[in-house]
Amino acid sequence: MSGLYEKKFDIGPDDAVATAGSCFAQHIATNLRSNGFNVVDAEPAPGSMTPQTRERFGFGVYSARFGNIYYVRQLLQLVQEAYGERQPSNWIWKKGDKYFDALRPSVEPVGLDSESEVIVHREQHLAAVRKLLGTASVLVYTFGLTEGWVDHNSGTVFPTAPGTLCGDFDPDVFSFKNFSYSEVVADFEELRGLIQRHNPHIKFLLTVSPVALAATATDDHVLVSTTYSKSVLRAAVGDLAKKYEDVAYFPSFEIITGSPARGRHWDDTLRSVTPEGVREVMTHFFSSHPAIGGAETENIVTAEELLCEEALLEVFGK
Repeated sequence: MSGLYEKKFDIGPDDAVATAGSCFAQHIATNLRSNGFNVVDAEPAPGSMTPQTRERFGFGVYSARFGNIYYVRQLLQLVQEAYGERQPSNWIWKKGDKYFDALRPSVEPVGLDSESEVIVHREQHLAAVRKLLGTASVLVYTFGLTEGWVDHNSGTVFPTAPGTLCGDFDPDVFSFKNFSYSEVVADFEELRGLIQRHNPHIKFLLTVSPVALAATATDDHVLVSTTYSKSVLRAAVGDLAKKYEDVAYFPSFEIITGSPARGRHWDDTLRSVTPEGVREVMTHFFSSHPAIGGAETENIVTAEELLCEEALLEVFGK
């Protein structure tokens, strides 16, 4: 297939690239880095950590230790908090005698020993986010889901349902939220405006994750919920890319899910993308944004495993 993607802007060796998003975004971040792009790591791991430990604790997965950012509202609230425009509620959760940052619970898989330690870690993270957004030339963000969980009173959104990785579900405190097309568009427009007030020259390269929902909190079948969610995100991203010159869309979703692929880019679960599918996506990307540093052929990395909290919903969905 040719002509699927025409770049709106170049990404050169001097551009600082920030990456964030859902699980599938990890493929993009890894491959940009392996092909010479200046992918920013604003929150690097201690030098003594092994590669396996770094990944387990969320170092180097994205441009900061965000964990997966599935919804635009989640990213918007993070940026608002980083710039002192928002204070989250109910964001320290427990599991046993350990404490977790509920806004990125996967980055400390064994938890921390006290609330004060969680607060210190979050302050360090917010400082890294401010530094990242202030210096990035391009933010590559993958839209993942529309289904999320929110605090009733404050509207704080969480990447996982309370009671999965940590915390306890209380229906008097938390509620299910399925973001609509208009909410997704409005959230991104607010996000774009906020970031550009601090960094007027930043551009945005958006994608939509092709990975289907593992479970749904709606009354619909998970296949119906997946179609709704991906349709909302794809329509929102398409309209945003048409409206703003500094917003571009890359069609990883179409490459994987389109009928020309004949379904061959799915593994046996029929929701996770095969290494060959990742290769196909990144080959299309590098055809318009060639590898930097004189490489004759792209070095495409096709990791089998992703750090994905949403996969845990398969357990709770049963």
